Amino acid sequence: MRNILVIEDSPLVLKILEHLFRQEPDLQPVFCASLGEAEVMLETSAGLFFAAIADLHLPDAPNGESVDLVMRYHLPCIVLSGSYNEQRRDDLLAKGVVDYVLKESQHSYEYAFRLLHRLDSNSHIKILVADDSDTTRHYIRNILTPHRYQVLEARDGKETLRLLGEQPDIDLLVLDHAMPGVSGFELVKLLRQKLRRNDLIIIGVSADPKGSLSAQFIKHGADDFLRKPFCPEELNCRVMSTLERRDLLRALKQAAQFDALTGLNNRRAFYEQGLQLLQQAQREGREVSVAMLDLDHFKQINDGFGHASGDSALVVFARALSATLPQMLLGRLGGEEFALLSLDEADRVEAALDELRHQCAALHYAAGAPPLSFSAGLYRGEPDDLESLLHEADVRLYRAKQQGRARTVRG
Repeated sequence: MRNILVIEDSPLVLKILEHLFRQEPDLQPVFCASLGEAEVMLETSAGLFFAAIADLHLPDAPNGESVDLVMRYHLPCIVLSGSYNEQRRDDLLAKGVVDYVLKESQHSYEYAFRLLHRLDSNSHIKILVADDSDTTRHYIRNILTPHRYQVLEARDGKETLRLLGEQPDIDLLVLDHAMPGVSGFELVKLLRQKLRRNDLIIIGVSADPKGSLSAQFIKHGADDFLRKPFCPEELNCRVMSTLERRDLLRALKQAAQFDALTGLNNRRAFYEQGLQLLQQAQREGREVSVAMLDLDHFKQINDGFGHASGDSALVVFARALSATLPQMLLGRLGGEEFALLSLDEADRVEAALDELRHQCAALHYAAGAPPLSFSAGLYRGEPDDLESLLHEADVRLYRAKQQGRARTVRG
């Protein structure tokens, strides 16, 4: 839960903000209608707040005193204003406010909430600013810091590559075109083509007036481009948009690859990665172990304790499966059916399944429900055809069920 201080006196704006906060259970607003109320709140409870939304013009604070108050407590501040003044905007951004948002429409307030969500996640985002100009690096750092990003700096291509090598979790690179040594173009090509850093977001910047420069940067592999000089809002919008686009692509990949309930590989991902593992085994001249697993009496769990309990059983089983066999390829193929593929010897896989069975007996998934158990069929053979291997394991799974369940049959 994040507490958000809201300093606003307009009944209409408050009504809009209250509506938006009701849709955000992770954000808890505390409303103050005047500068005096906000002063008391911050004097007594400043440490409880994550960020603030402050009206620029209040009856007892007509000249932005509410913003100055919030900034004194080093809280990220989103400013709301009913009128636009470019000099005022520049002054506020220079002070380090997160953004200057006009009270124009519903979209404006939704944008303010986007900023709040980004502030929550930005503290985990690393941005590397690569530029040979100390002034430019300082300028960009001052723009990004109010948004709670972790900002690193590099003066040339060599230092950029060193930092990227030392800190592979850097999310975004702001890269100047005209640096000494390796140029921005060459760095983009090196990062994308040779080092395969396709996960790194790259925003190119340059003061070169050449119109085709942006297209060249993007064709070489950059995600976006900015021409110097740029205003703070433009950089922040580009950074936020590229990060949101990356997060969306990751979410789509997650949905395409992983089972939504258990978090294990889904059938498609299991088959894709399974084929890669078979190819590795073929190159190394090794056999593979494959197993099919099925929760025992799963229909009785659903019928007797409800589908929510059935879902809970699947989730706790998947967690135990992942914890016990972390180095093996695992997947939920559908319903209560799971599969694994490994280069390990069958004896080792069987021992791991026995350990898993022991753990399952102690798992809690629903009040009054019977102990969780599973049957398994285990097969080891040549890495020829994944479907055939799974079939052999499935035949042995059927035998395990015929023999009374809660056991592993191998062959």
